[in-house]
Amino acid sequence: MLLPYLVALSGGLLLVGLIWGLAFSPPHHEQGNSYRIIYLHVPAASGAMMGYMAMGICGLVSLVWRMKMAEVAIKAIAPFGATLAAVALITGAIWGRPTWGTYWIWDARLTSMLILFFMYLGVMGLQNAIADPRQAGRAASLLSLVGIINVVIVRYSVDWWHSLHQGSSMSIFGAGGSQIHPSMLAPLLISMFGTYFLFAVAVLIRTRTEVLWRERRSRWVKEVLR
Repeated sequence: MLLPYLVALSGGLLLVGLIWGLAFSPPHHEQGNSYRIIYLHVPAASGAMMGYMAMGICGLVSLVWRMKMAEVAIKAIAPFGATLAAVALITGAIWGRPTWGTYWIWDARLTSMLILFFMYLGVMGLQNAIADPRQAGRAASLLSLVGIINVVIVRYSVDWWHSLHQGSSMSIFGAGGSQIHPSMLAPLLISMFGTYFLFAVAVLIRTRTEVLWRERRSRWVKEVLR
């Protein structure tokens, strides 16, 4: 069973990345120590977008091939994705106050991330509001698939419109490489991978729970729970 190893891996990476970034990485030459919130903000925002992209793919599989497990996966992903989107919005607001002089502005990146959070809530709302699991799954699949458009907007909003939010500085494989100093980039990447593995842990646990609940009257479930 891989779950215990994933738990240990995610916990270890997050512990190392956050302690390194928050306590030992050097201060930013312009933002001072306020920039350190990126070690929470960037992994949360990246994880939230990754999670919705995964839901969109599952939505396509569900609508085209009618696979029940794709609907289960969407239901498993949505709560943790919404949590990460909320963390990204909150930490972004905290970061924005000393950096931009305000907690919130209707900037393209901020607004599209807020819409992403609401779309997560919309998927969860559809799943809970519709009594028939299959109908609820199809409705959530459709919203998940449509919502990919907003994920693309979140990702490229700072390039398409004049934005208060700074542009991407993590193009590691681009022509110019990353604009973040290695002493700051290393803990950030570690925190991001820790977040991704934690996401995988949450999805696996919720998927297993949902499958057991849906098949609770089956003989194999009763044998497993003995």
